[in-house]
Amino acid sequence: MLIRVHKRVNRIHPEIKDEDAIAALDNSIRAAPREGTSFPPESVGIGIDMNGRLLQYVAVNLSGDEWLIFHAMAATRKVLNELGMGR
Repeated sequence: MLIRVHKRVNRIHPEIKDEDAIAALDNSIRAAPREGTSFPPESVGIGIDMNGRLLQYVAVNLSGDEWLIFHAMAATRKVLNELGMGR
């Protein structure tokens, strides 16, 4: 699988390195298609990065095994709830 990280991830969240976002997607605990998104459909997920942090990410499947992560940051309650992982 080829995973790319959009440069805006590091610009907005400098504490998140490309390798962290890639590891979170590779180590996904839960992911799901995002409702009401445009083409290509977005997937939202929660995964563990290389430092053991719980990260959320939003990615699109560009083709076959190629993904683009365009959002990654520390997991929020909102995304945990969206994925059915809240209280």
